[in-house]
Amino acid sequence: MLPANIGFLGALLALGLLWLRLPVALVVGGVSVTGSLLLFALGVPGATEGATLIQSVLAMTSGLVDLIHSGDLLMLPLFIALGNIAFYAGVTTRIHDAAAVWLRRLPGGLAMAAVMGCGGFSAISGSSVACASTMGRICVPEMLRLGYDPKLATSSVAVGGTLGSLIPPSILFILYGFFTETPIAQLFMAGILPGLLSLAGMLLVIVWWVSSEPDCAPPCEGPAVSRTEAALAAWPALLLFVVILGGLYSAILTATQAALTCVVLTLIIGFVQQRLTLDVLWHGIRESLIQTGAILLIVVAAKLFLGFVELSGAAEAIVTWAQRNGMTYFTMLCLVVMVFLVLGMFVDSIGILVLSLPFLVPLVHGFGMDPIWFGVIVVKLLEIGLITPPVGLNVFVIGNVTREVPIDGIFAGVARFLMVDVLVLLVLLLFPVIATLIPASM
Repeated sequence: MLPANIGFLGALLALGLLWLRLPVALVVGGVSVTGSLLLFALGVPGATEGATLIQSVLAMTSGLVDLIHSGDLLMLPLFIALGNIAFYAGVTTRIHDAAAVWLRRLPGGLAMAAVMGCGGFSAISGSSVACASTMGRICVPEMLRLGYDPKLATSSVAVGGTLGSLIPPSILFILYGFFTETPIAQLFMAGILPGLLSLAGMLLVIVWWVSSEPDCAPPCEGPAVSRTEAALAAWPALLLFVVILGGLYSAILTATQAALTCVVLTLIIGFVQQRLTLDVLWHGIRESLIQTGAILLIVVAAKLFLGFVELSGAAEAIVTWAQRNGMTYFTMLCLVVMVFLVLGMFVDSIGILVLSLPFLVPLVHGFGMDPIWFGVIVVKLLEIGLITPPVGLNVFVIGNVTREVPIDGIFAGVARFLMVDVLVLLVLLLFPVIATLIPASM
C-alpha cells in the first residue's frame, strides 16, 4: 500500500469516527499515532527504516516540543479565561442590554438586540458555542414571554452565536494561525469586516422576516432604564473591545499581551463594581481550566495528525494530482467550499479544521492564495456549518437551553438566515479585499 493511501484512509477513518460523535482529541490522536507507527514500520521515505518502537515514538512526537514551548500557545487559556471571567463579571452581556433598551420598541427589536449582543459577546469570548448558550438563556425566554414567534426567537440567537467564529478574538482563528504559521493578529483584523458584514446580513433578515410577518415580533414597551444609562453601562465591554483591536492594529500589543491586559482589566472592573467575588472568580477559573485542557488536547492531537499527513505524503499527492490534471484556481476553490459545506453537516467545526488543514495548507501555497484571506473563508464556512442540519451544533445548544421549541423548528428558522450567509460567503470569495484590507494597513 502506498504511504499516501494510508494518509487518506486515516483521514477518512477519523471523519467517520467524528461523525459518530466521538471526542475530537481521542479520534485524531488515535488515528495519528496508529498511522504514524504503521508508516514507521513500513520504512516509508522520511521515516527511520527499521526503527524501534521507542525511536518511532520519539520521532513522531518531536514536533510537540516546539509546540509546548511556543509563546503563542499561552493565548488560548488567556482568551478562554477572559470570556469566562467577563461573563461572571457581567461584562459580556451589556451590549445586548443596551441594544435591547434602544431597539425593543421596534418590531423585531429584541431579536436584533440578541444578534448584536452575540456580536458583542463574540468580541470578548471568542467561542460560538459559549455565545449561543449564554445569549440563549438570556434572550430566548424573554422573547417568548413577550409573544415572539419561537422560530424567530431561537434562530436569531443560534445564528448570532456563529459570530464568535469570525469576530475577533476567535478560537478557530487561533487554531488556524497555529497550524498554518499565519500571524494571528492579522487573522483577527481580517475577521472584522466579514464579521460586520455577516452581522448586517442577519439584521436585514430579521427586518425582512418581521415586515413580511408582523405578528411574529410585536413591539414591546421599554424598561425604566433610559437609553443613555443603558449605553453608558456598556462601557466595560467597549473598553475591552478597543484594547484588543486597537492594541493589535497599532502593534502596541501582541495577541497574547492583549488577552492578558483584558483579563487584568476585567478583574479590576468586576471587583470594583462588586460583581465578582473570590468564589465566583474561582468558578470562572475552574471552567477555564477545563475548557483549556480540552482544547489543548485537541491542539496536541492536531499536531500529531499534521506530522502523520506529512509523513504519508498525502497532501503533496493532492497538489500533484491537481496540477497534473490542470485544475484551475477557481475549480479548486469551489471544491474546497463544497467539501466544507458537506462536512459541516456532519462534523463539528474544530474537527473539520483539524482534519482539513494538513491537506489544505499545501494547496494554499501551491495555488498562491493569500493565507489570511483563505483563513477567513475557512472560518466563514465553519460558521455556516454551526447552523446547518443535521448536526448544527449551535441549533442543538439553543434547543437544550429552550426545550419548548423543537429542533426542527429552530432549523426551519435558521434556513432564512442561511441564504444571507451563503451570499456573504460569495462576496468574500469574489472580493478578497474585504478580508485583507485591514491587515494590509497594519
